[in-house]
Amino acid sequence: MIKTIETEKLPIRMWLDDVEEGALSQAKNLANFPYAVKHIALMPDCHKGFGMPIGGVMATREVIVPNAVGVDIGCGMCAVQTSLTELSRKQLLDLLAGIRSRIPLGHRHHKNSQDPARMPATGDRGSMPVVEREYRSATRQIGTLGGGNHFIEIQKGSDGQIWIMIHSGSRNIGKQVADHYNRLAVKLNEKWKSPVPRSHQLAYLPVDSNEGKRYIREMNYCVDFAFASRKLMMDRTIQVFESVAGPGFKTAPMINIAHNYAAFESHFGEDVVVHRKGATKADRDTTGIIPGSQGANSYIVKGKGNRDSFNSCSHGAGRTMGRKQAIRTLDLAAEVRKLEEKGVLHAIRNQGDLEEAASAYKDISMVMELQHDLVDVLVELSPLAVIKG
Repeated sequence: MIKTIETEKLPIRMWLDDVEEGALSQAKNLANFPYAVKHIALMPDCHKGFGMPIGGVMATREVIVPNAVGVDIGCGMCAVQTSLTELSRKQLLDLLAGIRSRIPLGHRHHKNSQDPARMPATGDRGSMPVVEREYRSATRQIGTLGGGNHFIEIQKGSDGQIWIMIHSGSRNIGKQVADHYNRLAVKLNEKWKSPVPRSHQLAYLPVDSNEGKRYIREMNYCVDFAFASRKLMMDRTIQVFESVAGPGFKTAPMINIAHNYAAFESHFGEDVVVHRKGATKADRDTTGIIPGSQGANSYIVKGKGNRDSFNSCSHGAGRTMGRKQAIRTLDLAAEVRKLEEKGVLHAIRNQGDLEEAASAYKDISMVMELQHDLVDVLVELSPLAVIKG
């Protein structure tokens, strides 16, 4: 931990030297949230979000806060180690073409519904009204990458092996669940005359209320959907590798970890709801994934179980500038040159792609240094080729 702010109702424990003004203001709102417990934790990739900063961790009693989970419920990472140790440029190009032919990118969906067995079990759909409404559309969205900072990347590990990594979320079904329950929470908080200002964007639902129970069920379904979607993309990516690499190609078991969710956990002797928004679990039993920006290294890590972070760590590098600012101010030629000098087959083609340029993000090596008390690095991964939405 780098510093602690003691000016609010609860302390704010920070794993970074400084934080942008908007994110700090949001952290102070969290520290004064009447149901927050013990302290607020800010990871080194922290930056401003909606209601709660990305890279923030908050534990609450009695309530759950939809905006402290976010709209891309269950967004996370998966990675597999392969039996390969080298790939030629031609093989990389063939892999990228094969992956693009099998996995819809950006706003694209599958033309047909995917195998229902790939979807998480719904149980009593009547208890999940948003999932019921969005289910049919979701059968065409499962196994699709989406846009923004989501990616499929081929990497070379410090262990000498080729790795595959995927970052994706719950697509539209997660957004619909998030928006529905945040609107409901806002309406109910106004009815209850909540002491939390609406401008803080921290409307809440009691966990023992019917509304809170429904949100928790639907949120967990979206976490499962996001995992199932990553699993489908990984399976199809592995099929492409098998066609390119030939006989004998194998993979180790897949690592998966989410970074937008809330979970019932025990911390400091109390049962609480831990909200991780752009943060991942990092207890001693968890193997995690911390990706860098496009063209930067990524990391397979083992948690240290630091109680002050609520057993959490960063989910990535974290932005230093907004998407529009990056598009407006970064130099396209310079960003492309940086990637090509590293020999990375990248996804920056035009000015609009600069929203995901490396210069729009923090230096991942510094982020990792700031959280040396949260995780140990198992494998460092260098990018070879990347697909973006």
